[in-house]
Amino acid sequence: MRVFVTGASGHIGSAVMRELIGAGHEVVGLARSDQSAAKLEAAGVTVRRGELADLDGLRGGAAAADGVVHLAFDHQAMRSGDFGGAAAGELAAVQAIGETLAGTGKPFVATSGTLMLTQAGIGDRAGTEEDTAPGGPRVDTENHVAGLRKQSVRSSIVRLPPITHSTLDGHGFAPTLVAIARERGVAGYVGDGANRWPSVHTLDAARLYRLALESAPAGSRLHAVADHGVPFHEIAAAIGRGLEVPTASISPEDAPAHFAFLGAPVSLDNPTSSALTRQWLGWEPTQPGLIADLDDGHYFATS
Repeated sequence: MRVFVTGASGHIGSAVMRELIGAGHEVVGLARSDQSAAKLEAAGVTVRRGELADLDGLRGGAAAADGVVHLAFDHQAMRSGDFGGAAAGELAAVQAIGETLAGTGKPFVATSGTLMLTQAGIGDRAGTEEDTAPGGPRVDTENHVAGLRKQSVRSSIVRLPPITHSTLDGHGFAPTLVAIARERGVAGYVGDGANRWPSVHTLDAARLYRLALESAPAGSRLHAVADHGVPFHEIAAAIGRGLEVPTASISPEDAPAHFAFLGAPVSLDNPTSSALTRQWLGWEPTQPGLIADLDDGHYFATS
């Protein structure tokens, strides 16, 4: 299968492209910069130059492919506080790809996050693949992609947990939390830190993207979740061990200043099940869990 991948040179995209190539697929990767293009070419990927905002370029990439995996997101805008703008750009991108694939029956795998489940009003139980929210940033993208099944697109959405961890993770929430703890001299959590975050290893997530491309049911939402809910105080404790700094509670009032753009997410309770994903696609995580990966030490190495 010839697969068009956006975000192919990023943390998760780099693992997805290797997973796809290893399974015999041909990958065409979207590259914004010369550096990204060189990285893709070195990995055996055909480069298509363009940007996420270039909707005509996305349409062209999708039209020439047998399937699409969409991973790109404007993380810079999100980190600067414009999450709404980043989400709006993502929605425009999936709309452009979706309209190109309409009527073809081709697979289209898009990306969302399990934190969106906190908008679904499910209380403190574990969120499932069948839980949805009516709308909002990124939720609108999820709902649009799921609805493409009515236009003969075999669409699916992979919900990633807030921490997708591995040695490939250079800019995600885990290294961000480590950087904050290093700067502040304390590994923090909000309140009693009992709120739970799911997680997954990058390589396990990459395998799920491949399985989704190959056989996910049309309109399905999939959970790339290995650890269903790690108490945040345990994440902070592992970071504290790695940096040899104390662990401490941060008040909800002080969280925005302490955690910067993560000030709101760090207090969210997001236990998440992946039982249906495993049933539908036979996906089983095999890589180390979050705490084991943090204890491995690679997140704390300094050059």
